[in-house]
Amino acid sequence: MAATRMLQKLAFFHYSWKFPETQKPHFQFSKKPINQAPFSKNYSLCHSGNGNYFPVTSNHGKITRLVQEFNPEIPIEEAFTPPSSWYTDPDFYSLELNQVFYRGWQPVGTPFLTSDCSRLGSIENVVCRDEKGTLHAFHNVCRHHASLVASGTGKKSCFVCPYHGWTYGLDGALVKATRIKGIKNFKVNEMGLVPLKVAVWGPFVLINFGGVSPNEDPDTEAVGNEWLGSAAEILSSNGVDTSLDYVCRRVYTLECNWKVFCDNYLDGGYHVPYAHKDLASGLQLDSYSTKDNSDFIEKSLEDSERVQDEDLILCKAVQQGLESPAYNVGRYSPTVEMAMHHFHCLLHQNLSNGLSLIPEH
Repeated sequence: MAATRMLQKLAFFHYSWKFPETQKPHFQFSKKPINQAPFSKNYSLCHSGNGNYFPVTSNHGKITRLVQEFNPEIPIEEAFTPPSSWYTDPDFYSLELNQVFYRGWQPVGTPFLTSDCSRLGSIENVVCRDEKGTLHAFHNVCRHHASLVASGTGKKSCFVCPYHGWTYGLDGALVKATRIKGIKNFKVNEMGLVPLKVAVWGPFVLINFGGVSPNEDPDTEAVGNEWLGSAAEILSSNGVDTSLDYVCRRVYTLECNWKVFCDNYLDGGYHVPYAHKDLASGLQLDSYSTKDNSDFIEKSLEDSERVQDEDLILCKAVQQGLESPAYNVGRYSPTVEMAMHHFHCLLHQNLSNGLSLIPEH
């Protein structure tokens, strides 16, 4: 299963100095056709507290076996990595979407942008501010015939569906429905864009597909604790808050499963001397210091761009290897890959908890 087509945002922030915005809009994983479950599959519908429904494959026995192929109780010195099926099987991916990404708070952008569209799994969404500055989030789907009503980023006074011209206010209300003369039982108040819960934590806009009514104003501290746990206080006390200014956003399309990219980041720098030679040669941790100037930021962005391009190649190659019949499981390097092993254990726990949502047949 190549990449998940989830939309993750990679934004760069800095303090009070100004820096020109880079015109690359967002960070996303690509989605290969191999990841798309055939339409003939038998799906059950799991619904969240706000009435949204998400498909989950009903092959309970198969999914249970896949999850149990990794044993989190084995210490890292003796443990094997999750099997390649965790990275290639479409049913396993369906469980991940429902249990990991369609639950809780997910970062989709920055409050510094007026209107912003993104995609998480198969769900398109749009975040905007209305004329009063109130933040809103909606499913980015026209209520007429399901066309997307917005794309990219920008500033507009309303959303006009490019298909048939249905128009929605920035508060999601339907303000114009074209050529509906003769229609019966049409309730305009029930035909607005479907809302989502939205919140701001520090420099991040978060959305939530489940839980209480989207009209409820979430408590910032509660959102941070739910999203980040104990790390919320650590990040806040170390400057990851609203005092940071938005600089730019970059787009990187990775041809891999989302966990391949996470594993790459969590290998404790294992791959840096081999895959990022320029970065490794430039690291001087003993003389590390923070410089508050735009030249430093520009150089940091250039270095980050190079590293990301190198990681694109790495992750694509790993995904190709995972799809080979020659590979099933690997091993961990106990002295550096502790975070990766911990990530796999947490994911196993999360997915195991979600197995109860899949109906048995």
